[in-house]
Amino acid sequence: MFSKTCKYAINAMIYVASLPGGNERSGLKDISKAINSPEAFTAKILQQLVKSDLLHSMKGPNGGFYIHRDTHQIFLSEIVQAIDGDLIFTGCALGLEKCSEDHPCPVHHKFKAVRDHLTGMLMTTSLKDVADSVNVGSSFLKI
Repeated sequence: MFSKTCKYAINAMIYVASLPGGNERSGLKDISKAINSPEAFTAKILQQLVKSDLLHSMKGPNGGFYIHRDTHQIFLSEIVQAIDGDLIFTGCALGLEKCSEDHPCPVHHKFKAVRDHLTGMLMTTSLKDVADSVNVGSSFLKI
């Protein structure tokens, strides 16, 4: 459902949000290892998240990536939109260019319900919610 890049981006944001203190900085190597992603690929993803103003980066010996906003105010939908755009929120399940209520694809009406539910979940689930579940051990970023 999400691109591989988007999955890693969500995991990276969760990892950084779950660091002790809430505004700790983490380096590329630590993030890459924590989310089980190749470093070069992770670097590109982190650059995109910085460009989208979801992460900040600081160079130097005490540098790294960090979240500068309250994690209660960052929703998963923002991360998805920054990486994959809005296609998951508006696109056709079969990839047709023209798919709407007036001109539906064969699965439009069934998929619309799934898409609406997914959109609602992404727009109401904060980064804090999912980072807390990692911190208490009720969910995991990797096996």
